[in-house]
Amino acid sequence: MKNTLKISLKANEKIYINGAVVRADRKVSLELLNDVQFLLESHVLQPEQASTPLRQLYFILQVMLVDPVGAVDARDMFKRSLPLLLATFNNAEILATLKQVDRLVAEDHVYEALKTIRSLYPLEQRAIAGNDQPAQERAVAAGGKF
Repeated sequence: MKNTLKISLKANEKIYINGAVVRADRKVSLELLNDVQFLLESHVLQPEQASTPLRQLYFILQVMLVDPVGAVDARDMFKRSLPLLLATFNNAEILATLKQVDRLVAEDHVYEALKTIRSLYPLEQRAIAGNDQPAQERAVAAGGKF
């Protein structure tokens, strides 16, 4: 098996595997022997935590993993939301990464898409705070050197 993955869970920790919610009653290690869609409890956003555009996109994709019944609707919502996000951000790295997320979702690599979105959270925070430019660009724009 080429996609073997070993995951350790603490007592009472949950993991979402192909839409099933599994809770460990004690510390346990699981070995996933084939290619499955999963999400660790620590990466699950609650609805009230989806407070920024990227977190909302993450929440939509999360539904695809944890709720197979709602996956089709979530995929449609993703397809409608992504162009709006691409029009919202002007940070080149965010835009390029969102296009990568689109490709990952199209290839059914939703877990990887979620990881990729999480990696954008710091850039999103800078964009929201108005510090979208890297420090070097801000210094040059201000007439200084970096």
